[in-house]
Amino acid sequence: MAERKVVNKYYPPDLDPSKIPKLRLPKDRQYVARLMAPFHTRCQTCAEHISKGRKFNAREETVQSQAYLGLPVFRFYIRCTRCLAEIAFQTDPRNTDYATEHRATRSFQAEKLLEVQRQEEEEQQEEEKELNNPMKGLEKRARDSKLEMEVLENLQEPQELQAHVDLEALLHQHRLCQEQLGRQQQEEDERQVVALLREARRGHLLPDSDSQDRAGPAACDAMPYPRATQHHRVPKAKRKAHGWMQLAGLVGKKPKVQAEGDLDHTRAPGAPPSCTEADPLPQTPGTSALSQLGAYGDSEDSEGSI
Repeated sequence: MAERKVVNKYYPPDLDPSKIPKLRLPKDRQYVARLMAPFHTRCQTCAEHISKGRKFNAREETVQSQAYLGLPVFRFYIRCTRCLAEIAFQTDPRNTDYATEHRATRSFQAEKLLEVQRQEEEEQQEEEKELNNPMKGLEKRARDSKLEMEVLENLQEPQELQAHVDLEALLHQHRLCQEQLGRQQQEEDERQVVALLREARRGHLLPDSDSQDRAGPAACDAMPYPRATQHHRVPKAKRKAHGWMQLAGLVGKKPKVQAEGDLDHTRAPGAPPSCTEADPLPQTPGTSALSQLGAYGDSEDSEGSI
């Protein structure tokens, strides 16, 4: 089921459409069509009444010998619901209706018959008037000839217009217009290029890449480098909190142990030992917490004054 619903079909690369045999069907072939009875019908074989709108599986064909103003006439075959006799009817494009043809009669069509009869009587009366009155016939022929002359004039006008038109001149004029438009476009492009070059000469262009390469090292040398002596200053509030934690005994200072060889290596040759290395400050073991707190406050005030 899925292969029937695809949009594209596969065509092999070596497909030759000329080798595909064409299906030749006869012109008078018949099709099976589902339709409803177009009028009330009575079968002539068994007198069965077939009402209008009853559905049938009919056979449809095109009548080859009849046509009306280029419109084809179609014939339909149905079977009686009682005796299975074949009933035929066809289309009537002249009256925009259907007409029975074989083994059936149309019922309930008194108005239709009266209208057809009235039209036939009117046509007969007009023919009799034309025969009895020669002036009527002359007027009709004059009217027909005048209508023919008008139709011929309407047909000659387009032919005369087409004869006066010179196609070669029109093509030549169109070619000249295209060339003129091309020249105008080229001149406009040249003017734009000249305007851009003038703006570039006035200094609107970017500096050259060689000048940027020459100025590169000098600019790098001029950039300031951070000094090694600059230290990151810790905020005052953070230092104060850290001092309180040290006083409470929560944070202890880790002594910096450094090997003697490392000290000698870091100290420059011939330089005197530093004050911290030579004479470290002695710490009195008997100091109380209040004295430490007072010393810490004095140090904070001295830092603030600095």
